[in-house]
Amino acid sequence: MGFLGCIPGTRRYKGPHVRCQISFIFICLVATALGAAVQSVTEPIPIIRFEIDGPHVDGSYKWLYETGNEINAEESGYVKNLGKGEGEEVQVAEGKFSYKSPDGTPIVLSYIADENGFQPQGDHLPTPPPIPPEIQKALEYLKTLPPTAAASNSQGQYQASPSKNRRP
Repeated sequence: MGFLGCIPGTRRYKGPHVRCQISFIFICLVATALGAAVQSVTEPIPIIRFEIDGPHVDGSYKWLYETGNEINAEESGYVKNLGKGEGEEVQVAEGKFSYKSPDGTPIVLSYIADENGFQPQGDHLPTPPPIPPEIQKALEYLKTLPPTAAASNSQGQYQASPSKNRRP
């Protein structure tokens, strides 16, 4: 009968048979095997160096690692007393990591995370455009003006001014 006998619309089609189903299953298995052979196998990337120290009772710690594909990372942390009273402490983390981008450019990012949030630094990070001179001049002028009553609102909340058109 052959495979063409299993395809509807061909002259040799004889209807669904067990032989057609077996042929279909065989073709699926061959396609799966060929697809699996095409996939590339990546080798595991070795960890060249890994060190960890802590966490300690005082909240300090340190870790670092280096991989075989030139990824490096390190971080240290400690508890910082903000000096505002009992229990006013913050965990601080400082570190850096580096790797190569797909185009081969070295990427290095250093950071600190503390009471001011996460603060990354790196040459690859975007920077804001400079403030246009006209805007900078206006900002400098605004600094010279005395504070207004609205600006001195100690609550920092919106205060609606009384409306003359308000209905009773």
